[in-house]
Amino acid sequence: MKIREVKCKTALSKSNLPGLDYSLNPYRGCQHACVYCYVPNVLRIERKSWGSFVDVKTNIPNVLSNELRTKKPGVVGISTVTDPYQPIEKKYKLTRFCLEQLLRYSSPVHIQTKSDLVIRDIDIISKFSNIEVMFSIGTLNDSEIKRMEPYTSSVQRRLDAMKEISDIGIKTSVFFGPIYPSVKTIDISTIIDNFIQFGAKEIMIDKLNLKPGIKDNIIEVFPPYKKLIENVTYHEKLFDEIMNVCKEKRVKAVLAF
Repeated sequence: MKIREVKCKTALSKSNLPGLDYSLNPYRGCQHACVYCYVPNVLRIERKSWGSFVDVKTNIPNVLSNELRTKKPGVVGISTVTDPYQPIEKKYKLTRFCLEQLLRYSSPVHIQTKSDLVIRDIDIISKFSNIEVMFSIGTLNDSEIKRMEPYTSSVQRRLDAMKEISDIGIKTSVFFGPIYPSVKTIDISTIIDNFIQFGAKEIMIDKLNLKPGIKDNIIEVFPPYKKLIENVTYHEKLFDEIMNVCKEKRVKAVLAF
């Protein structure tokens, strides 16, 4: 893993994602190395190098503090093209330092992560009046998780972290996506029950986004997915089932895009 300390010129970027006004990414690159990640396509990074490097924006808390003085208030999404709680965060604590600045200015915040490291910052998170913590979970099958997102927290650790945060009154949600190709309609009720049991107040749904290079990357890592990811109709059936189950269980469900 190549770690490089860099300086950034800006901290907050305008976001076009639903519900977010700004995006804040303390790192460029991600140690989680998710096989299906779309970020290399967005940032025009060679896919083979994804997961092998992280640029650490060492000055981002100071840059953020300066920007918060002048920018129009809005919801800040942490993060959109990297995981704010990837392993390197244990050492650099940039996400934590950025949260401290956002708290000073009472900024509304939306955190999205696949890591239970977020629990470390529960002392700060608990002080926000407007904050949401969303956990990305595309399947409950840990054996597949280890193949597709090798350096993320286990599903159970994510669920336990969500429960701990939910129990102190913070809004928690699940980004049910990308939904793994192996997930079947008969699995949905059990999956949603797990999300609800561990505190999810809302479920956002997203399909597997097969941007150029992603399909080949997935098949190389996990050949059994070849036939499954070629079946494009499964998305519609799954989405319908998820919506129906969520309605039945009275939990809000929304499409990501």
